[in-house]
This record gives sequence, structure tokens and C-alpha cells, in this order.
Amino acid sequence: MVNKAKKAKKAAKSAKAERALKKGAKAAKAEKAAKPAKKAVEGKPKKEEKLEVEKSGAVQVVVPAADDFEFERPERTPDVKPGTYLDGHPLDNVHYLECKVILKPDDFTSAQSFHEFGRQFKKLTDQWGIRYSTAHLVGQQPQIKEVIFLDTADFRLYNNAYILRRRVTYEYGFPVGDPEIVFKFRHPDIQLCAEKDIRPHIPGLYRIKFKAEALPLRDKLGGYRKLFSHNVQFGLSQVEPGDRTSMNFLTKVFPCLEPLRRSDSDRVELVNQTIVEEVLFDLGVLDFGKGVLAKTNVAIWRRRGDHKPLVAEFAFQAKFDRRDELHQKAIERCEKLFLGVQKMFEKRVYLGATKTGIVYRLNGNPPQNHE
Repeated sequence: MVNKAKKAKKAAKSAKAERALKKGAKAAKAEKAAKPAKKAVEGKPKKEEKLEVEKSGAVQVVVPAADDFEFERPERTPDVKPGTYLDGHPLDNVHYLECKVILKPDDFTSAQSFHEFGRQFKKLTDQWGIRYSTAHLVGQQPQIKEVIFLDTADFRLYNNAYILRRRVTYEYGFPVGDPEIVFKFRHPDIQLCAEKDIRPHIPGLYRIKFKAEALPLRDKLGGYRKLFSHNVQFGLSQVEPGDRTSMNFLTKVFPCLEPLRRSDSDRVELVNQTIVEEVLFDLGVLDFGKGVLAKTNVAIWRRRGDHKPLVAEFAFQAKFDRRDELHQKAIERCEKLFLGVQKMFEKRVYLGATKTGIVYRLNGNPPQNHE
């Protein structure tokens, strides 16, 4: 009887110990499960998110405080003085505002890296209370385009602030649509830009775009400089056939180039024998209020052939009919966001550069362009 009582007592103790162990295991499991949630609340990535970031090669960034900016604002851009071209047509005026941040290309290594950049940018707009729509772009794929620049061997066009470019869009590995020709005069002087008649003498259709462009300062972050770009765009099919690399032919299409032609044998060629592959990803639409909307995108330029990454760019652009449509509050939000992007991605910003300038400098023979 005594032995039975002892055995029963021992069995009860074992059962109690087993229940305690199970209870402790459940508590430890619950505590372990609660830790990731705590980390997530504190803003630290979960294991799955960390693996995703590492896989994309993304650089971790910190959203800057919205009031953490002091800078010297550039002088107000003057209005274009009234005038006409030789045929009596009024001078063109600015209808686009584009903000560009030139970036180092190294971190854009996959489609996932574009998505990650977009997510990081959205953190900035969310915390700063800037409306930003991305829903219409769900499932999109990067756009692939081929870009070439044409100029004389001594870079006569670019050294005189002209840029001549052809762009071809690719889908599923094949060129589609009409190759696009872009001819522009880009300069810090808005009046000089406006007075350049860049309209082509062609039988077909063309489109004029006059942009005010904001870029980071050449030598430091936390401010911006302005360039003005007077562009014309048209499909290659809108031009009559001919010797399209001859300066004789080009000066007939673009009469403003006539002062640059030195002889009948002058020709343009592929700048630095480089064909650029552009990979472009639309990010969304910003709403700065007062009716000012801006499309955003990020792109990387690679050299076709060896796929060497050259440069990347983040940009957002707003269109307006009249300057007074740009409400001061909207301009201040736009300006603030531009500085915020510089601060947030400061380790990736490529100072003192433009995409075009990078291509022209590839062979170590920099042109004398002041842009």
C-alpha cells in the first residue's frame, strides 16, 4: 500500500512537471512570436523583408525630417520678354517644370531594385504628407529604349548648347513605333533659350517642349541650379529622305545650326561610338495641391554591348499652360521634396553631371559645354 501511494505521488509530480514544461514552452513560443512584431513596429525590417532587400541589392535609407532643410533659394526665374521669330511667330514660353536628381547607377541591378527605390521614395511622400498615386502602375514592367547622340567629331553642337538625339522603343526585344528625334537648345539663360528658333523645316508633324529644369548644385547637396531646355520632338518618318548625317542636310532641317557648318563635307557621327540602352520605370503621380500634378520615373543608362552602367536619374515633371497656374504653395512643396530626395539618397547622388554629359565624356575628351 505504501509503495502504491509513493508511486501515485511520484506520477502526480511528473504530470505536474510535464504540464509546467508545456506551459513554459508555450510562453517562450509566444514571446518569440511577439519579438518580430515589436521590431516591425520600431521600423526594423522583418527577416523576410531583410532577405528581399538584400536580394534586390537596395541601399537602406533614412527618411529625413520635413523641417530639416536650410538652403539659399536661387533668384526667381524672369519671364520671357515678348518677341517674335523671323516669320512673326511669338517666342515660345516655358510650359514644363522638371526636377532631376542624377544618381550613381550601381544599385540598379534588377527590376526589383527599381521597385525598392519606388518603395523608399513612397516612405518619403507618406511621412511628409504629399499625395502620391501608384495604383495605376501595379504590374508594370520596365521600358527599354535605345538612345544615340549625333554630333560632329569636335562636338560642335554640344559645345554650343545644342543636343541631337534619336530614341527607339523596344518591346519583347524588337523595335516598335517611329524612331523619335529630339533636338534641343539647353542653357541657363531662359531668354537666350526662348529666342532660339528650334522649329524644324519638315513636311510632317512636330511638338515643341520648353522646360525649366532643376538639378542639384554642381559641388554639393542641399540646393539646386536651373537650366532651360527648348526642345522639338518628331518621328523620323516625318522627315524627307536624304543624307541625314550631312551638316548640309541638317542645316536645312534645323536652320539655327547654319552658323556651325564650316564646309560642305561636315558630318555628324555617333558620339563616342556609344549606343545607350535606357531602362525606365514609371513610379507614380505626385499631387502638390492647387492642381499641380507631376509624373515621376527613375531610369538607368547602360552602354549597349558590354552593358556597362553609365548613370541613373530620378525625375518628376509637371506641365502647365501659364506660369500663374503654379501656386506658390505647390512650388514650395515641389522644391522641398526635391531637396528631400537629395538628402534621403545622398550616398547615391552623382554631383556635377547630366546623362548627356556622361555620354560625351566617356572617352576622356570632355567637351566645353557649360550645362
